[in-house]
Amino acid sequence: MPKDAAATGPVEVDDGHAGCRAAAIEDLSCPDLYLNRELSWLKFNARVLDQALDSRFPLLEQLKFLAIFHNNLDEFFMVRVAGIVQQHKNGLPCGTPDKLRPARQLAEIRKRVLALQETAYKHWKELSRLLAKKGVRFRRYSQLTEKQRKFLDDFFHTEVYPVLTPQAIDPAHPFPTISNLSVNFIVQLQCPDNTIRFARLRCPSNVSRFVFVPRTKAAKDYVCLGLSSNLRDTDVILLEDLIRQYLETLFYGNKILACGLFRITRNTDLELAEEEADDLLEAIRDLVDQRRFGDVVRLEFASGVNRMLVDFLARHLEVRPFQIYKIRGPLAFSQMLPFYGVDRPGLKLPPQHPRQPDICGMESMFPAIRARDRLLYHPYDSFCAVLEFIRQAGEDPDVMAIKQTLYRVGANSPIVGALMEARRRGKQVTAVVELKARFDEERNITWAEELEDAGVNVVYGLKGMKIHAKLCLVVRREGRGLTCYAHIGTGNYNPSTARIYTDMGLLTADPQICADMTDLFNYMTGYAVHERYQRLLVSPVNMRQGLLSRIEREIEHQREHGNGQIIIKCNHLVDEGLICALYRASQAGVRIDLQVRGICCLRPGLPGVSENIDVTSVVGRFLEHPRIYWFCNNGADELYMGSADLMPRNLNRRVEVLTPVLDKELRDYLRNTILKLHLKDTAQCYRMLADGEYLRIKPGKKDKLVNSQESLIELYSASHNG
Repeated sequence: MPKDAAATGPVEVDDGHAGCRAAAIEDLSCPDLYLNRELSWLKFNARVLDQALDSRFPLLEQLKFLAIFHNNLDEFFMVRVAGIVQQHKNGLPCGTPDKLRPARQLAEIRKRVLALQETAYKHWKELSRLLAKKGVRFRRYSQLTEKQRKFLDDFFHTEVYPVLTPQAIDPAHPFPTISNLSVNFIVQLQCPDNTIRFARLRCPSNVSRFVFVPRTKAAKDYVCLGLSSNLRDTDVILLEDLIRQYLETLFYGNKILACGLFRITRNTDLELAEEEADDLLEAIRDLVDQRRFGDVVRLEFASGVNRMLVDFLARHLEVRPFQIYKIRGPLAFSQMLPFYGVDRPGLKLPPQHPRQPDICGMESMFPAIRARDRLLYHPYDSFCAVLEFIRQAGEDPDVMAIKQTLYRVGANSPIVGALMEARRRGKQVTAVVELKARFDEERNITWAEELEDAGVNVVYGLKGMKIHAKLCLVVRREGRGLTCYAHIGTGNYNPSTARIYTDMGLLTADPQICADMTDLFNYMTGYAVHERYQRLLVSPVNMRQGLLSRIEREIEHQREHGNGQIIIKCNHLVDEGLICALYRASQAGVRIDLQVRGICCLRPGLPGVSENIDVTSVVGRFLEHPRIYWFCNNGADELYMGSADLMPRNLNRRVEVLTPVLDKELRDYLRNTILKLHLKDTAQCYRMLADGEYLRIKPGKKDKLVNSQESLIELYSASHNG
């Protein structure tokens, strides 16, 4: 987004800490040195929207990014804004380092969201026009021919009408419970006795939102058979537009005075009283049910809705004006994402074909891993290597045990299937399933129960702690003893996200790393508490101190040798203690490159504080997800990778793991190829300014455009440096 893209909106109150700027250099806890995490997140989502606006992307890729932008906003309101609203209602002060009060945050959020939405819907209008030129035509009912309307009449009465359920709202029928994120009509009716009544009608979620309307007889036969279309001979209308045309049928005998579409967003970040829960599984089930009744955080209504209807909804939903948003395009745009699946490859980026790592073709990969560590980089490397590692472990007669953490494994998970098959073959299998993975609770409950039914030892995480580490440990009998093999990843054991997220995994048989993992699994599954780990940085035990000590070491090297240097690539940088340490390192002269995809509360380029810190963000075709921490260490460099971001929750309230990359060749490859390439990106990279704004990096007139993700696709398709 341009730097001034969100510069309009309501007037703000004074933040109350302008006077501390002069003391900021000496006092690194000064609020002026920290950016607000919620506003920083909105800057990230603006960069996502920027991808939708990028004409270099094919049209359906632009639509996909628009849908992702809106989906991100939905989750932002359900979790983050919901929390700030609660703080505001309860009169709680801000607990973040920037000291921005809840009222100020809510005002800023509204201002910026309104500006971003306006940009998004303006682009949707232009994108619709460009798609129509390519034969992908989104239409309103009024734009269709009589033959098309006749087709829709049959479709509505056979496929839609039977599943619709109008709900009256009157003294005998209280205002209904509105489902989170559902699309609804609110209707004002004049009854036969001239009384005024209201009703609610939910658009069914189990009927496709996209109604394909044939333009030719051949297309009609095609659509009626339920076959997909390339859209060259069909039009598309949204389900809610079709339903609108038949509202009088649903309220036969009444006169419709006004109607409009609306949607609500509820607080889904409900607290789980784990200490009071006798059964964590049942407690999570109850929590999922409670989400349907969370407080309303946002009310959205479609452009053109009568103000009286908006007031009626606001009164019954108990929302205040700052929570109400007028939408000028399709409501629930996040639900447009499935449309990306239509059969129009010419309107999408060419498919990316991952490299098949050489260990995938080995009869047994264990000798190869024992000989040297292996690095996997998805989606450039196929996820098959991880699946094969677990499959071979389950089938290998010498494997005694498999221990695995599961956070978000997705639907129809082959990982879960492989673990159940390993148990059927007599292996000792332990699965640490994190039931508290937000929005995946129901799916994880299902997997946990299926694993238990198969005889797998299932552990439901830890009280008061999320298990976010991505670990798999295989114990194998070799000769007269046991040898352990480990996979440590930066992302979930999920083949679907492994195609659209960039993530890394390390396969190793290092005895000390594997011994650390054995101790860690004992902690997660039993009562063993380990205060020391030989190789791994583990939160909440030694990760914070391990990172802080390495930053301090760079300060000492800078003072003694003048060569202090740190490179960090992560998703989010929020933690005040780590930010203070990085500020101190910058003040000492240490060169620091931070590539932070999302939230960054550190302010780079502040004289006397952070002028030696450069912050960039890569947002592109794939979601950047690895966490890599590199320290020069006076030439004896250290590099860690794993699941942890630099946020208080990751360092204090989660089980996270960072593993050292001990193999020098792999370490050099990560530093000199992967990190260097990302830091040189000039195609999809943004540089953060001291005020928290971002400028898109552009190559000089004589410089070559560097697209790190496309370069890696080319590199991995042409090389076999596994």
